[in-house]
Amino acid sequence: MANNTTTLAPTPLVYTVDKYLCSDIALILPLINEFTWSLGARAFLYLLGLFWCFLAVAIIADVFMCSIERITSKTRTLRVPDDSVPEGYREIKVRVWNDTVANLSLLALGTSAPEILLSVIEIVGNGMEAGDLGPGTIVGSASFNLLVITAICIVSIPEGEVRRVENLKVFAVTAISCILAYVWLAVVLLGYSPGQVDIGEAIITFLLFPTLIGIAYLVDRNFFIKKKTKEQPTEIGLALDMEEGKNLTDDQSGEASLIHLARDMSHKAHDDPALSEEEAAKIAAAKLAENESHDRGWYRINATRLLTGGRKLIPRVIGSFQELYERVQLPEDERDPDTPRMIDHTEGGTKSVLDFTAAAVAVMENEKKVRIGIKRYGRTDLPVSVRVETINGTALETEDYIPFNEEIKFAANELLRQIHIEIVDDFEWEPDEFFFVKMAPITSQEHCVLGNISICQVTIINDDEPGKLEFGKPSVVVKESMGLCGIPVQRIHGADGHVSVTWKTKDMTAVSGKDFKGGEGTLKFDHGELNKNIKIPIFESNKAERDESFQIELLECDGGAELGKINRCIITIVNDDEFNGLMGRIINMTKANLDALQLNTSTWQTQFREAMNVNGGDIETATAFDYFFHFLTFPWKCLFAFVPPPKYWGGWPAFLISLALIGLLTAIIGDLAGIFGCLIDLKPSVTAITLVALGTSMPDTFASKQAAVGEKTADSSVGNVNGSNSVNVFLGLGLPWLIATIYHLSKGSVFKVPTGDLGFSVILYTIAAIIAMTILILRRSLPLFGNAELGGVVWGKQSLGVVDECSCRSIFDLVQNSLGGQEVTGLRVGKHIHGTHYVTGSS
Repeated sequence: MANNTTTLAPTPLVYTVDKYLCSDIALILPLINEFTWSLGARAFLYLLGLFWCFLAVAIIADVFMCSIERITSKTRTLRVPDDSVPEGYREIKVRVWNDTVANLSLLALGTSAPEILLSVIEIVGNGMEAGDLGPGTIVGSASFNLLVITAICIVSIPEGEVRRVENLKVFAVTAISCILAYVWLAVVLLGYSPGQVDIGEAIITFLLFPTLIGIAYLVDRNFFIKKKTKEQPTEIGLALDMEEGKNLTDDQSGEASLIHLARDMSHKAHDDPALSEEEAAKIAAAKLAENESHDRGWYRINATRLLTGGRKLIPRVIGSFQELYERVQLPEDERDPDTPRMIDHTEGGTKSVLDFTAAAVAVMENEKKVRIGIKRYGRTDLPVSVRVETINGTALETEDYIPFNEEIKFAANELLRQIHIEIVDDFEWEPDEFFFVKMAPITSQEHCVLGNISICQVTIINDDEPGKLEFGKPSVVVKESMGLCGIPVQRIHGADGHVSVTWKTKDMTAVSGKDFKGGEGTLKFDHGELNKNIKIPIFESNKAERDESFQIELLECDGGAELGKINRCIITIVNDDEFNGLMGRIINMTKANLDALQLNTSTWQTQFREAMNVNGGDIETATAFDYFFHFLTFPWKCLFAFVPPPKYWGGWPAFLISLALIGLLTAIIGDLAGIFGCLIDLKPSVTAITLVALGTSMPDTFASKQAAVGEKTADSSVGNVNGSNSVNVFLGLGLPWLIATIYHLSKGSVFKVPTGDLGFSVILYTIAAIIAMTILILRRSLPLFGNAELGGVVWGKQSLGVVDECSCRSIFDLVQNSLGGQEVTGLRVGKHIHGTHYVTGSS
C-alpha cells in the first residue's frame, strides 16, 4: 500500500483593515489607519517625517546643550593670599566642573543622547529583548564620527595652516578606550557567551563609563606623571592648575579687548557715514565672538542654528561691510592704519565712477606740460564722459598756464584717460604757484558719478632750485582718537633734486612714551616732491579733559635745500568728546550684542520671540536658506520654547525636560525608521547604520568643521570624537543591557543578543578605527603631513580622506559580499552615502 503524503502550501499573508503591511512593528506609529495608502506614498511620507524629526531633535538638543553649558560653567569664588594688594588676598573664579570630566560626561551625553536613548527605548519597547536599530545606530554613528567627520576636518583647514591636538594625554586615553570599547563588544558578543549577555558583562560595560571619566581626569591632572608643582594654599580646598591657567576667568583682559576693538570700529563709524553705529557694534561683537575659544558644545549649538534658521552665536555682517569685517579680522600688526575705508560710490557695481589718479601733482616750469590721469572703475560696459576745466589759484591762466575746458569721453571698457595742460615757461624768478583742475559730471548721464578725488591741485615749481623745507603751519591740533597723526612738511621755492631734513621731538606738557611716541628721524623728498608728513603715534588717555602739547623741530637739511621760516611746530593733543561719545555708544551696543549671544541668558519671552522670528529676529541678514528652514521647523521651535530657559535653577529643569523630549522624539524616529525600512524591504540593522546614523550625526559634522577652522587646536573638532564614541558604547549599550539583564535575571531567563549583524559590524569598525588612528599618529609624527592631525600640505590633507573612503568602501564591499538578499540593497545605499561625503571632503 503506497503512502500518500500531502505537501501543505505556505499560508499567504492576509492583510486586514486593522492589520496591514508594517502596521504592527512600531511602538507609537502609525497614529492613523494607513490601510488605503499606497506603498510609495507611505514610504515617502515616512522618510520625510524621519528627516523632519531629525531637525526637531537638533533643535531640542540645542536647548539640551545650553542647559549643559549652564551646568558645567558654574563657578566658585575663591580667595588667594596676595600681599601685593591692600586686602591681602585676590578673589578669583574657578569652574566647579573639570573640562575633561565635562567633555566626557554631560557634553558627550549631549551629542550622543539620541543614539543612547534610541537603544534604551528600543529594548524597553521590545519587552526587554534586543533589537537591531539602537546598536546599529551606535556603530554607524561611531563610523561616521571617526572616519567621515575626521576626514572633513582635515581637508577644511585653510592651506598653509595646521591644527594639533593640544591635550594629547586625554586624547590618547579616549582613543585607546574607543578601540577597546569595540574590542570588548566583540568579546561579549562573539567570545565568552555568544548570542547572549549576562549580568556581569552588562555591569562591566556600564561601569566602563565612569572608569573612562576617572582615568581621563587623573591623566589630565598629571596624576600618573611625577613632577614638582607649586603647593597651593590649603584653605582653597579645590585644586587649581595655576601653571596652565585653566579654569581662570580674565574679565579685565576681555574688557580691554572690547574697548580696543570698539575704539577701532568707532574710527570706522566716525570716518564713514555709511557705517551705522549699530552695524559697527555688530562687527565688533562678531569679531570678539569668533576670536574667543569655544568648546564642542558651543559649536554644536551654532551648527544646529545654522541648519534651522535660528539665532546665530556669531552675528552676520551685512554684505556691503564684509570687506571691513575681513580687515578687522586681521591681526593688529597686519592692518594698514593709513588706508581709509572709502564709500562705495559704485552702489554695488551699478554706476561708473570717475576719479583723478592723484589729488595733487607738481610740475617743473621748464617741462612746459603737466599730465593728469583720470581713472574709471565700477560699471565699465557703457561709454561715459565728464567735463574737465581749470580754475585759477595763485597761478593765473594765460600768464602761468593755458586754460583747459573740454569734455573727456571714455569708450566702453576704457579705464584710464590722460589730459595734458600746457605750462607757460617764462624767464622771471617767482615763487611756486598753483591752480586747480576740476571735474564736473554730465547731467544727462545718471549712471556716471564722481569719486572722492574730483579736484586736483597742480603746483608749478620754480626751475633750478632745491627749495626750502618748512612746516605747513606753526601749530597743529590733533585729536587723541586719531591714533596716528601726520605733521605736514612742505617744500617751497624749488623742487630740484633729492633733499632731506632731520627732525626731533621735544616734550612739553605731553610726555614721550606716555602721551605720544617721540624720537627723531629723517624726512626724505624725491625730485619734484613737494609735501611729506612726519607721522607721530598718539596714545589714548582716560583723562576726561586733555590739552597737552609737544614740539617738533626741523634741524638740518642736505641736498642743497634750506630751512624755511617755520622750522618749529607745536602739536596740541585734545580730547575728542564727540568721538568718545560715539565709542561709548558702540561699546554699550557691543556689550548688548555679546549678552544676546550668551547661551544661558535667555528668558521665556526671549525664547518665544526668537522661535517666532527667522534668524532669531535678525531679519536684515537672514538668507533664503534661513527662511526655508525656519518655516519648516517653526512648529518645533514654538513647542520647545515652553522648555524652561537654562538660566533658571542652574539649568537642571531645562536639562531634564529637554532630555525627556529627546527621548520622545527618539522613540518616534525609531518608529519612522523601522516602518520606512519595512516598507522598502530594508533590514533594521541596515537602516540604523545608514539613515539614522547619518541623521543623528549631521549636526556634529557641521560643528566639527566649524571648530576645526575656528579653533587654534584640534581638541574641539576631532579630539572629542573618540570620547563620544566610547560613551556611545558604554552608555548606549551598557545601560539598556544592564536594564534588560536585571529584568531577565528576575524572570529566570537569559538576555539574548543576535550576534550576526552587530558582531560583524563591530569587527569591521574596529579594523577601520585602528587604521584611522594609525594614520592620525603618522600625520602628527611626520613632517610630510605637517606634524599635525589636521591641515598640512594639500596632498597630505587629502590622503586621509582617500584612505578613509577606500576603507569605508572596502568594508561595505566586504559586507555586501558576505551577506545576501535584503542586506545587499541597504548596504549599497550606505556605501553611496558615505562615499559621497568622502569624495566631497577629499575634493
